Amino acid sequence: QVQLVESGGGMAQPGGSLRLSCAASGSIRSINAMRWYRQTPGTQREPVATIGHGGTTNYADSVKGRFTISRDNAKNMVFLQMNSLKPEDTAVYVCNVEGLLSGYIFATQIWGQGTQVTVSS
Repeated sequence: QVQLVESGGGMAQPGGSLRLSCAASGSIRSINAMRWYRQTPGTQREPVATIGHGGTTNYADSVKGRFTISRDNAKNMVFLQMNSLKPEDTAVYVCNVEGLLSGYIFATQIWGQGTQVTVSS
């Protein structure tokens, strides 16, 4: 079994900060990219931030300068530091890992369950 578990969601005031964490566990051999997506009611999941194995990052324009993605390869974890939060950041944030699983030939996508972030005054 492979699991992704997110934590750190909750409520914040506009201008506030939250830090999301995602931990991967189970029979995963290696991890390539790690990503954060977000989804609001009636929308598809939108990519927020991506980090490659070597640390290369990419961000959606809407969060550049405010969000920072990072990873701890030794612990198979990825983080999203969210600063200067805005009401439009309200969404369910979902962790995604591209990795090679034990018993599989090709890399696959693994999805977390999501954590709610609500930004409101």
